[in-house]
Amino acid sequence: MDPFTQRRLNAINREFYLQAAGEFDQTRQRPWRGWQRLLQALDVPVCSVLDLGCGNGRFALFLARSQASAFKYIGIDSSPPLLAAARVGVEAQPAIDSEFQERDLVWDGPPEREAQLVTLFGLMHHVPGYQKRMSLLRAAADCVAPGGCLAWAAWRFYELDRFRNRIVPWPDELQVEKHDYLLDWRRGERALRYCHYINDEEHDALIRASGLTVIADYRADGAGGKLNRYTVLRRETGRNRTRPVFEISI
Repeated sequence: MDPFTQRRLNAINREFYLQAAGEFDQTRQRPWRGWQRLLQALDVPVCSVLDLGCGNGRFALFLARSQASAFKYIGIDSSPPLLAAARVGVEAQPAIDSEFQERDLVWDGPPEREAQLVTLFGLMHHVPGYQKRMSLLRAAADCVAPGGCLAWAAWRFYELDRFRNRIVPWPDELQVEKHDYLLDWRRGERALRYCHYINDEEHDALIRASGLTVIADYRADGAGGKLNRYTVLRRETGRNRTRPVFEISI
């Protein structure tokens, strides 16, 4: 994908999360059902999280309700309104030592931090271009501490009629890739968002690109339990740390 198209698609989504942030936050309060299975796969309490594309911080709140131990949390997102909503909820939780960063993950990648658990939920379908998605997942894998895990999910929206019915035509000047779509948002203020459908072939290629070991791979969420495909990958303990590890200070 050419840089002009990538920047245009990224701009569409940044504008979307400014326009629709209020409605998006209000309709995104419940935890994903697939997160419970993630905790079962980890099988140990989480002590540090780097949440890439954290939105309104609901994964941090889910984790605080799901385990007794405190944890360090860094939430990264490019949407100031959603980061503001995340701060309100997460900073009120005494078990979470939180930090937030406004950062464009598409262009800047993850920060140079390391965590026991690195997550990408609701993010990968917004990354324009196959190579960009590959690069981001590799960079996210490099943020995983030895023995830690990377957990990510691909939104399988194109498999449902209700989302295919929201697809609108592309402007002529954009040279998009296969499985790239422009979706109409129909809650509150009307807005458009760019979404890429990651099929099984691409999903498996992304897994291989991470260089990590698969410990869980499953479908969950939505009415039929198939809306997202999750993959949980572990970094083996033989790797030396290359990024600063954040400490819990609660």
